[in-house]
Amino acid sequence: MATNKVTRLFTTRLKSALFKMPNRVKITGRTSTITNSFVNSIIPVITPSQDQVLEALSLLEMTEETYQCAYCGDKVSEWDHLRPLVLQKRATGYISEIHNLVPACGKCNQSKGSRYWKDWILSDAPNSPKARQIADLQDRIRKLEAYEAWKPPTKLDFESIVGSETWKQHWDNCERLHALMKESQVLAETINRLIDTAHKKMLDGTS
Repeated sequence: MATNKVTRLFTTRLKSALFKMPNRVKITGRTSTITNSFVNSIIPVITPSQDQVLEALSLLEMTEETYQCAYCGDKVSEWDHLRPLVLQKRATGYISEIHNLVPACGKCNQSKGSRYWKDWILSDAPNSPKARQIADLQDRIRKLEAYEAWKPPTKLDFESIVGSETWKQHWDNCERLHALMKESQVLAETINRLIDTAHKKMLDGTS
């Protein structure tokens, strides 16, 4: 009996390790993606020169050989905005330029989200450098502070540039999409229930 119990436990753990069901997607789970698209589609994207990239790395006390996540030291997968482009579902006025970007890993970028880097890095947020007990955290903060002081990130008043009417129209469009996504989610749940019921009947042989 004891052997059978151990075998079942091992089999259960093995199945769990080998197979994981994908999560059911919710249409409304993509609202932040829509908002981010409405911001990223309008902001300037300034491609830096190679010299600017090397200067940026130098300020972070990195070289091409020691290139790493500025927040935690892990392998770089992207460049992250120090100052967020989106805050409280609206554009902050910051843009994509080298002065507002640092090399980062995906874990830090996802954990940081739209927080200001210094508030986040010292927070207990899941996977923040503090939460992960990064040993040289204070030294990394020093480098990031120096980097941020290098050339303050550009911040523009988008609404005054394009005019209040155009600006409102842009965000009204965004809100309409969000409303349509909520409406679509309700319909999707109805369809899902109908399909689930039909599938169960088919398995039971009652269809």
